[in-house]
Amino acid sequence: MASLLMTPLLPVMASVENPGLLPSPPMGFNNWARFECDLNETLFTETADSMLNRGLLDAGYNRLNLDDCWMQTSRAANGSLQWNSTLFPNGIPWLANYVQERGFHLGIYEDAGNATCGGYPGSFQHEEQDAETFANWGIDYLKLDGCNVYAEDGRPLRDEYHSLYSKWHTILNEMSQPLIFSESAPAYFCTNETDWMRVMDWIPFNGDLARHSDDILVYSGEGSAWESIMANYEFQIQLVRYQQPGYYNDPDFLIPDHPGLTEDEKKSHFALWASFGAPLIISAYIPDLPEEVITFLKNKDLITVDQDPLAEQAALVTRNADFDVLTRSLANGDRLLTVLNRGNKTAKITIPVAQLGLDSGCQYRARDLWTGAVETFKHSVEITLDSHATIVYRITPPRGCTKTTPTGMIFNTASGKCLTASSTVTFKACDAIDSQVWSVSGSGSQLTLSPLSDNSKCLAAKDGSISLVECGTGSGTIWSHFLTGHLKSDDGCLTDSSGASLGSCDQSVAGQIMGLPSGVQLAAGIA
Repeated sequence: MASLLMTPLLPVMASVENPGLLPSPPMGFNNWARFECDLNETLFTETADSMLNRGLLDAGYNRLNLDDCWMQTSRAANGSLQWNSTLFPNGIPWLANYVQERGFHLGIYEDAGNATCGGYPGSFQHEEQDAETFANWGIDYLKLDGCNVYAEDGRPLRDEYHSLYSKWHTILNEMSQPLIFSESAPAYFCTNETDWMRVMDWIPFNGDLARHSDDILVYSGEGSAWESIMANYEFQIQLVRYQQPGYYNDPDFLIPDHPGLTEDEKKSHFALWASFGAPLIISAYIPDLPEEVITFLKNKDLITVDQDPLAEQAALVTRNADFDVLTRSLANGDRLLTVLNRGNKTAKITIPVAQLGLDSGCQYRARDLWTGAVETFKHSVEITLDSHATIVYRITPPRGCTKTTPTGMIFNTASGKCLTASSTVTFKACDAIDSQVWSVSGSGSQLTLSPLSDNSKCLAAKDGSISLVECGTGSGTIWSHFLTGHLKSDDGCLTDSSGASLGSCDQSVAGQIMGLPSGVQLAAGIA
């Protein structure tokens, strides 16, 4: 008999280097926001059974993730982690098998430091051992927190996080079946704009998703759940450029049974996260969720948007005192329109088609992804929304009108101000006007930027100043947008400093970190 030559399996590189490990954002359950340390085996078996019986598994929610406090307070004599046998009498491997038999995957929590946030053993100096332990238990997803991380020799703390998370990335990628890697490093720098962004710059190359901001408000926490959701939303809108197949920005859990939320706020939370293409990880007591909540969590149209293979993140088109308008492209050529009423009363908005990057001379078909209702519009779309409500349209262009131009705000992520084309080009408070909406043509290091208020003009940089010139005739109209957020011309980087100016490109200058519309191709490297 001839021998059969077997080709060794190569490690699957996680993150944007190879998106095959996680081609779409994860969906599932985590105990933390609802139960914190009050977790046990029964909670997870009941949750798995309920998710199966109530149709959440069929809808795509196929992950159950243990958070902090699952382990004993000390390691075994050989240094390995141990589960709390009172909370998990049958053991973690048994639980992994239980959920896998029902079609789910089991994930787990650890910490990059010497202790978890709850005071249990961290993974510091045990990384390889812990990775092997988790794999042997049947775990395929790791959420790595960042409590109790310390820098030595006076080096910046952000460099220590980079070293630890990169070490984990290497270890996981050397496994025959790497664990999905959820990073928490950025959340520890979100009070410092420049450090936060410098951490974000390496995050997509070291894991598959990253929690970038504060924990969403826990069930028993003091404060406003809606304000907590909106705080993480604000961080999310700054990070559009990082997301692509294989890496997803994570604004934290869905909390659909939080008593501080109205029905509209719960639905907005879900709709916004789906529009972002964010992880949809539910932290709630699923067996007791009302049927109307289960129904919107299973909304097939919004889940399809969330899981869209293009993996664009919705970006701001306009913003004023009441409304945020966001859009992104979908893999089949459709355009998503998401509108949030952030205000405290019912309000109406009219959105010109041109602001969405579409041809205003065409007639478009739009489907409301909440109701399924279909309407058509040509020059603009009018929307009335209750306070804190969100509507999502999937817009299908007619034949001959399929071109979409990346269009939306250019804003400084530190100040939140919009680049505005008036008598001079400057940064002003955002007010949903055409002079603050920019069309971006070209790709990579060959971008031109035109305001909708006068699309014959292009943003230009020359001799240290910013202006508008006739497109195709003026010098300095070619720009590059980088992963770091810098928008660079040959003369320097666009800077928000007492208006719009040019400055030497510097990663430590928060005024140079810009958010652009979704779909803008980044230049290689950094500015």
